[in-house]
Amino acid sequence: MRQRVTILGVAIDDIRMDDALAAITRFIAEGGPHQIVTVNPEFVMEARRNSAFRRVLAAADLATPDGTGLLLASRWRGTPLRERVTGIALSERIAAAAARCGWSLFLLGAAPGVAERAAAALQQANPGLRIAGCYAGSPRAAEEPAIRARIAAAQPDILLVAYGHPTQELWIARNQPLLRVPVAIGVGGTFDELAGVVPRTPALVQRAGLKWLYRLVMQPWRWRRIMTAVPLFLWTVLREGRAFNPLHAEE
Repeated sequence: MRQRVTILGVAIDDIRMDDALAAITRFIAEGGPHQIVTVNPEFVMEARRNSAFRRVLAAADLATPDGTGLLLASRWRGTPLRERVTGIALSERIAAAAARCGWSLFLLGAAPGVAERAAAALQQANPGLRIAGCYAGSPRAAEEPAIRARIAAAQPDILLVAYGHPTQELWIARNQPLLRVPVAIGVGGTFDELAGVVPRTPALVQRAGLKWLYRLVMQPWRWRRIMTAVPLFLWTVLREGRAFNPLHAEE
């Protein structure tokens, strides 16, 4: 039974990190294809105006709650999500589990060389981790056949895609039926953080739910995205509370 909370029309699984890892273990045992989305307030706002993205989020096998704003909104409505399951934290926990279980990872996206640096950081933290491949590539449709061939040859258990939303989710949705990788996840800027391209948010700041403020200070050019993810999202939830449905169970 999937316990889900719907925020402004986007359903999010009410899960903890351990639940997400258990689901991933099950997906790998079942074989592909499965798609996981790490939903944050920007996803919700994008889905309101992008019907293709909205359909991909609705069809995902797992939608994790990534973002303090989601927890605040769900708490305000009286159906609180229990825990944040962010893209970078999930990627790190997946790498640790993969090293134990023998799963292999393929890292796709980010700028040239960044995926390789991210993979090296994951392997350093998790000796024995198998990296099936790394490739920056491009989300352009013309490159999809070549990228699919590269991934198919590598036969990874888990595909991490860092093209940014909604591009990465749409890319996975288009290509997973052909790739049939057991688990594919869009991870946004995770490779940049793992590789040290952008500074990691201090743990204390993350626990306080102020990563957005830290990002604004460190990367002020992101102010439009931050405005969408924090004040605009919360204002929309307050204004359109009727679009926020209570917790419900789904098969």
